[in-house]
Amino acid sequence: MKPEIWDWLQNNYFSVAQPVLKNNAGIYPLILASQQGRGDVVHFLLEQNAATDVMDHYGNNALWVACYAENSECIDALIHAGVEINHQNSASGATALIFAASSGRETVVEQLLAADADPDLKTHDDFTALDLASTRKILKLLSKLVKSGD
Repeated sequence: MKPEIWDWLQNNYFSVAQPVLKNNAGIYPLILASQQGRGDVVHFLLEQNAATDVMDHYGNNALWVACYAENSECIDALIHAGVEINHQNSASGATALIFAASSGRETVVEQLLAADADPDLKTHDDFTALDLASTRKILKLLSKLVKSGD
């Protein structure tokens, strides 16, 4: 284990002996590393067989929080590890794509679409990523994918 990963685990109250387990605050290391955009830690945790279906307190998976961090390395690693790309959080039903589209994260939207994120999923309030697109570029990216007749 690299010293910087060991330090990160220690500084965030995770077990060095069992690095994939949540800390006493109930936070999973994969969630926190993804949220912080720590690609080195995400890769390490995935190599340690971290579960890719863990969630934060809001029902978001590691991919969703990596999109929050706008970290393409973490996003790519998580997708390749098999994280559910179309996971909908329990609070609003938003997917990582819906979040990225609504918050203007253009590069993230492109990355998720390239990995086959479903643009047709809807939030609990019946909004798609296209409905919530917050920039012209995101609107153009998503409007090309809208199924005819919808």
